[in-house]
Amino acid sequence: MATPYKTIIKDGLWENNGVIAMLLGMCPTMAVTTSATNGLGLGIATTLVMAGSSLLVALFRNTITQEVRIPVYILIIASLTTLVDLSMNAWMHEMYKVLGLFIPLIVSNCLPLARLEAFAAKEPVSRSFMDGLFMGIGFTLALMVIGAFREMIGNGTIFADAALLLGPAFHFMELRVMPADSGVLLAILPPGGFLATGLVLVAKRMIDLAAGKEIRMAGAHSV
Repeated sequence: MATPYKTIIKDGLWENNGVIAMLLGMCPTMAVTTSATNGLGLGIATTLVMAGSSLLVALFRNTITQEVRIPVYILIIASLTTLVDLSMNAWMHEMYKVLGLFIPLIVSNCLPLARLEAFAAKEPVSRSFMDGLFMGIGFTLALMVIGAFREMIGNGTIFADAALLLGPAFHFMELRVMPADSGVLLAILPPGGFLATGLVLVAKRMIDLAAGKEIRMAGAHSV
């Protein structure tokens, strides 16, 4: 039985979120989340690769033998990553310069390969595409939240330089929430990545526990 679309969306955004639930792709999570803008840029690139690779694997899974499936999956991911890398270099060059090596390293991110093996290789094409898309969106949201937290504490801004890196249309996203001289440098240094990610993981756990408690209480009252 095919997985319902509602479950696919919920899993991608929250229940099985690659960063805050499965703890996959932690290297780019720690490295590029010094700002929300950087997180958004890498998240968009990863989403495009995940949606495209899930679609292709679902389309051709009947012709991919079990013996060579992993090399084929990696080849598909690498090909799409190369296309995204070249496209960002051509049309989002400032963002490309900031993200640098981490765009090609999408190939070595465990999350795309894990979703191909666990979902796209078994589910229908449309659902596989949706899984790749929403897993990518969930990954993007996690990077943005962690990046926004670190940027706000470290620099007092959110989405700084969005217009420079993404284009003039994104100028509206640039916000200053604290004075420039009130930032905590630790937040944008490597240790800040671990601290921010840990706090986000704790927040998700607390929300899940609170939601479970409310469900249990509602069930008890109905009885």
